[in-house]
Amino acid sequence: MRRDRPNEPTRLVRLSLLTPLALLAAAAFTLPIVWTLGSALRPSAEIFRYLSPLTLRAIVPATLSGENVAALLAGPFPRAVLNLLIVAGVTVAAGLLVCAMAAFGLSVPRFRLRDALFAVVVVSFLVPFDAIAIPLSELFRTWGLANSYAGLILPGIGNGLAIFLLRQFFLGIPSELREAAVVDGAGWWAIFWGIYLRLSAAALVAAGLILFVFQWQAYLWPLLVVSDPALDVAPVALAKLLGQFDFDFGQVFAGAAIIAAIPVVILLPLQRFFTQSLARSGIKD
Repeated sequence: MRRDRPNEPTRLVRLSLLTPLALLAAAAFTLPIVWTLGSALRPSAEIFRYLSPLTLRAIVPATLSGENVAALLAGPFPRAVLNLLIVAGVTVAAGLLVCAMAAFGLSVPRFRLRDALFAVVVVSFLVPFDAIAIPLSELFRTWGLANSYAGLILPGIGNGLAIFLLRQFFLGIPSELREAAVVDGAGWWAIFWGIYLRLSAAALVAAGLILFVFQWQAYLWPLLVVSDPALDVAPVALAKLLGQFDFDFGQVFAGAAIIAAIPVVILLPLQRFFTQSLARSGIKD
């Protein structure tokens, strides 16, 4: 039986109650971002001046100044951002290939223990990386991978969540396409490149975003595996701005704004692909 649609007065009452709550929730999430941007663009001496008592000037700067950004860009922070872009970019490129091949092997060919291997992959992304970071860093030092881009990149390439997402998407591709390719004499490699990758643009973008975010927010791992300041990534360089005796909160806020702005610029145009991949990941042949 089809439900009766709510009448107009009831709908207006619901909107009048839910709209203020939605605006309040949006303001709660937006306020820290606005305060960070405002603090990055005001003189350092004014960052905490208007917090007690709290006034509107705590959010909206009385005067705008670029001295914090200029001082930050004059130091080692730009090199750290470049290091992070290199690490994240290589991780996405190499990780997509590795994760896509693993997802293909766990979804298309049928062999014994396939489900058991997939269970291991699922468990791998349920275990927090920080729980294994310290013993893994000791292994990397033993292998001579400390203080290198390879040491920063390798842990992010095989991402269990990206493999899970791609596998679920591959399962939704009709098996008739694979069977037709086999009849035409195509091998597994041709099927992987010619069919599955070409039909999985949305899933590949979503998996790439997962790999990118994993590396962009990494702090503990670069701290453990890198001691050379020339290889510092942006989160570590930002933490080093807070010295033991001297620190500049203006530069800290400016650095935080830059670190937050770069993934926003990258992620927002691509978010629809992430939504599409999640919508299709539950469809199976």
